[in-house]
This record gives sequence, C-alpha cells and structure tokens, in this order.
Amino acid sequence: MGISTDVESICEEVIRRNPGEPEFHQAVREVVGSFAPVLDRHPELVEEKVVERICEPDRQILFRVAWDDDEGQVHVNRGFRVEFNSALGPYKGGLRFHPSVYLGIVKFLGFEQIFKNSLTNLGIGGGKGGSDFDPKGRSDDEVMRFCQAFMTELYRHIGANTDVPAGDIGVGSREIGYMFGQYKRITNRFESGVFTGKGPGWGGSLARTEATGYGLAYFVQEMLKVRGESLEGKTCLVSGSGNVAVYAIQKVQELGGKVVACSDSDGIVYDERGIELDTVRRIKEGERGRIAEYADAHKHARYTPGGNIWDIPCHVALPCATQNEIGKGDAKKLVENGCVAVGEGANMPSTNEAIRLFLDAGVAVGPAKAANAGGVATSALEMQQNAGRTAWPFEYVDEKLREIMRDIHATCREAAAEYGAPGNYLAGANIAGFMRVARAMLAQGLA
Repeated sequence: MGISTDVESICEEVIRRNPGEPEFHQAVREVVGSFAPVLDRHPELVEEKVVERICEPDRQILFRVAWDDDEGQVHVNRGFRVEFNSALGPYKGGLRFHPSVYLGIVKFLGFEQIFKNSLTNLGIGGGKGGSDFDPKGRSDDEVMRFCQAFMTELYRHIGANTDVPAGDIGVGSREIGYMFGQYKRITNRFESGVFTGKGPGWGGSLARTEATGYGLAYFVQEMLKVRGESLEGKTCLVSGSGNVAVYAIQKVQELGGKVVACSDSDGIVYDERGIELDTVRRIKEGERGRIAEYADAHKHARYTPGGNIWDIPCHVALPCATQNEIGKGDAKKLVENGCVAVGEGANMPSTNEAIRLFLDAGVAVGPAKAANAGGVATSALEMQQNAGRTAWPFEYVDEKLREIMRDIHATCREAAAEYGAPGNYLAGANIAGFMRVARAMLAQGLA
C-alpha cells in the first residue's frame, strides 16, 4: 500500500469516527493531504501512527451552561472545549460564542490551531472552545451572567500551564473580562496567564487587538515581496468588518494598498475612493451597527444587501469573515478579475476546491494557519509578559509580530520547496507545522 493510499485511509477513518462534522472532515483532508511526501521520507511517523494520534483530540469537553436573561427567563446553552494537542506547550486557542458553534466547528478550529501555533515557534499547543450562545442583542448584564455560568464549569479545565483560552468571534475584551473575573472569584487566584486578550490595564498586551489583522497584512506583503511586488497601489477586498478585518484594512492602507470593499452578514459596501476606516470603526465598534450605515455617511459609496464581495475586481483578496466563504465559483471570478494574492484572515475561509483553483492559476495563497497566526503569536507574547509580570510598548510588540510573520512566511516557503511543492504555502504550512509537533510527540513517547 502506497503512502498516498495511507493518507487517504487515515482521512477515511477520521471521518468514520467523527460522523456529522463536515468542517472537521474538511480540515483533516486539507492538512493530512499534504503529508504524503513527509511520510515517504519519514517512515517512523507511519510506524508510530503519529498522524492518527494527532487527528484525535487529547480530550473533548462538553457541558451545560444555564443562565437567566434580564426578564428572569432561563436559557440553556452548550459549552465546549477541545484540548487537541499539547506536545509543544499548554493548549492555546480562542473561545467562539456564536449560534453556529457545535462540536464539529470547535474540532476543526482546534485541529487547525495545532499547526498554526506550531508555526509561531513559541511553545504553545492547540485547542479551541466556545458556545452556541449569541451575544448579539444581549445586554452587558446578560453577557456577564452567561460568561460567569460558562466559566463556572470551564475553570476546572484551564490554567496558565494547562490550557490558555483567548477570544474569537463573539468574544472580545468584555467577555474575557467577565470570564477572568469569575475564574478569579472561584479560584481565589489572580492568575493573569490563564487568559489572553485581556485589557492592557490588567495584564493584557498592547497590539493584541490589532495583531491578527496586522499579521495578515505583513504575511501578504512577504508573499508579494518574493514576486518582486508589494501592497503599494494594489486594489484590495476585505470581507467582514470585525476585529480582523478592521485592522487588516488599517495595515494594508498603511502599506500603500487601497481597500475598496468590506462586508458583514447583511451585505457589502463598495467605496471606489477607498474605505474610510474611521467610519467602519465607529459603526462596528462604537455603535455595534451594520455596515449598510457606511453608505449613509458616504453618499458616493454603494451598499449591496446580500451581495458577493468576490465579484468585485481586485489584486488582493483578504477573506476575514468565516469558513468556506470563498467557493470554487468565487475563486474562478477572482482569478478572471486579476487577483494575484489571497491572504486568509478567517479560519478556513476557502474551500479545498477554491484553493486548488488558485494554485493552478498561480495565485499566491496565504493559508489561515500561517497568515492569521499573528493573533495567537501575540497571545504567546502576552503570556511571556504575564510570566515576567511586565508590559512591553506597542511598538516593541508590533515589531516582534512583524518578525514572527516574516519567519512564518520563510518557514512555509522553505518547507514547500523541500518537499517538492515550491510556492505552495498551504503545503508548506501544513508540513512545517506538522513536523515540529511530530518530532515532539516522538520524543515524548506513546501518549
């Protein structure tokens, strides 16, 4: 039986053991599909079943979260934490609060997190968690009561040297603050390293809020640089209008790019003059409004309800909204319109078919596990600051972030070339991330 057959059989067995979890299945196929040349060169990984072991979480935690709203009505949600792999360090990964969250989503995110965290080379393992709770439209008091109920169960599974959660979709500094407060109340410990994404006044790191978006722009700039290009003068699309999108827009603009469109779940706004970031931030961060309001403030802009942002011609596409937002048809349209680079700011925003089309067309693709690793990298820097009870200036953290993204880009590029896929950052990211974890797993014995 050949190595490629071995890889396919591993994927089929993962799917059989985890029915009804298509996002996890997709992530496994996308990652493990890159491993054939690695396993061919390193038969010890096959003998020790390292791939099979890495596809099975260390533990999967599911719990009830009961809370009451402002009218006294009781609600019941589910909480999740998947501690996937700790070969390189404590489990590390965000918490997502969104109605779409279920075990399969958390497992897909946690699986991707293993390799993303490995690429940072900062000594952190992979995990993820969250709840099907929707904070949208809820009062601060309701969000606080939910977070306290959520943490009343989760606290027993986390710790600065065990599992360190952070934010994700639906979980920002407000939610982190409520959860940390409950953790402190229950444990009677100010253990600042147990969470990242904290407020800078009580253990958080400057530049953490900006890090994922900034890091995405830095990675794309590196991809373009090896082609003799830059973001200067490039027309860019950024899907979404949340944290990652906002700071990706900011940094792309600082690097000379022109972002002409962004979006939310209701529709897209197109501004041929370039998106006015201050307006987006006022609407989305200050007022918690909808992106449609941008066109009210800028009459020359065009808002399209339910539109497809990827129909707009661009040089650079930065999907920063959600998984599988770019399908094969979207990829075809982007290529036809002259797109030369795609940087994934969201987790798994492109389908496997879309990625294949991009690669066949010679489009540079920065996969999420590499291109959006700036957030978790800065979280690891926050952990370092917490361990030393110190705080670093914004400029210092930003420069460290830039160096880390430059190193991740080089690591992915070199691994891709070494294993016969030059220019394929997806293969390079998967292989480089896997090899660091695999070597640690072999060194630590069968566990």
